[in-house]
Amino acid sequence: MKKVILAVLVIAIGLFFALPNLSWAQEDVYKAKCAACHGADGKGSAAGLKMGALAFSSPTVQKMSDAELVDFIENGGPQKKAMHAFANKGVSAGDAAKLATYVKALK
Repeated sequence: MKKVILAVLVIAIGLFFALPNLSWAQEDVYKAKCAACHGADGKGSAAGLKMGALAFSSPTVQKMSDAELVDFIENGGPQKKAMHAFANKGVSAGDAAKLATYVKALK
């Protein structure tokens, strides 16, 4: 009986740490905050492309470090464009880091 309780406890702790990092959690934030301009596939929506959104598969984006992508997400990048800054629009630092990883996967 003790082994069963211990096994359940270990699984519960593992899920506690694993679930927030699953790609679907990142995908939900992306869909809510990013897809309108960047498109569901990261290639840019019509509106996003008019505003200059780069395809995430582009060499420019793929060469960026995670820190650079996080800066773009949180602060609008080097130009600090308020329209592109999402730290004050409900994207936490943790979500920004997860989105940076997710963006790199959209090739």
